[in-house]
Amino acid sequence: MIATITLIGFLSMHRWRRYFARRFRNGGVIRLAIVAVLLGVSSVGILDLLYPGTGPRGIAEVELATILVAGLFFATLLAQGRIVPSARQTHQRYLFVGAHPDDFELACGGTVAMLVDAGHEVRGITMSHGHEGGNSGTRLDEAREGAKFLGMASLEIHDFPDTTLHSVEREMTLVVEQAIDEFEPDVIFTHSAHDQHQDHASVHASVLRAARFQSSILCFESPSVTRLFDPSVFMDITRYLDVKVRAVQVHRDQSGKPYMTAQRIKGLAAFRGAQAKVSAAEGFEPVRLLTSAIGQH
Repeated sequence: MIATITLIGFLSMHRWRRYFARRFRNGGVIRLAIVAVLLGVSSVGILDLLYPGTGPRGIAEVELATILVAGLFFATLLAQGRIVPSARQTHQRYLFVGAHPDDFELACGGTVAMLVDAGHEVRGITMSHGHEGGNSGTRLDEAREGAKFLGMASLEIHDFPDTTLHSVEREMTLVVEQAIDEFEPDVIFTHSAHDQHQDHASVHASVLRAARFQSSILCFESPSVTRLFDPSVFMDITRYLDVKVRAVQVHRDQSGKPYMTAQRIKGLAAFRGAQAKVSAAEGFEPVRLLTSAIGQH
């Protein structure tokens, strides 16, 4: 009975639901089976409690064993960083602004998921459907699916002209200004100025204009950054590397491109991790950054 109540409590919490949604939809069959067995065994205990004598002998011992197994199971997940426990922390707001549907997952998917799991509010703005690089309808759906998988509170997608965003920089500036006024983010993440993709450079310029009064702006690393990209802020995504890989894999329309492979994603994370002295990291160039702007995560 106790095990049943404990497990239902875990699964009912928003943060735990997000964990199971991420893992079980991507092959976490073993973990799902374990939870099913634990719930099944506990259900026997409920029946015995409601109808004494109907349960098998030794049901109390079975319940005790269930509690111990459940505790061991969740302790293992916590040790692996699979579940982030509740903690006293300052709720903060983070705004991510990108050019194309897969930009967030590729550049900073681990950071997004980590901030969300730490209890912060994360919103995204994507400026185009990416129709020049694939099927715009498919990419639109994949963008929403990726944002949901990472746990973004919202994703605002615009249909500005893909590959020619320089022609609408003023309009993009107004979009970001409106988002800043409404959301009041503590930190804004966007593309780097050291990026050879013209759309990324245009989004960067628009964000800097719109965020001219913002205290903290970080630039993320897209696959198209130049050798001048020089991060000095790092996010340890060791416990979220698998989440990032799976988030990128949501964008099946782009799966044939070399930078979408798990090998490339893990290689870059290992490289940035070596710079930050951790196993895996994402690197960011600060335009400016208040030390209090990055909350507990």
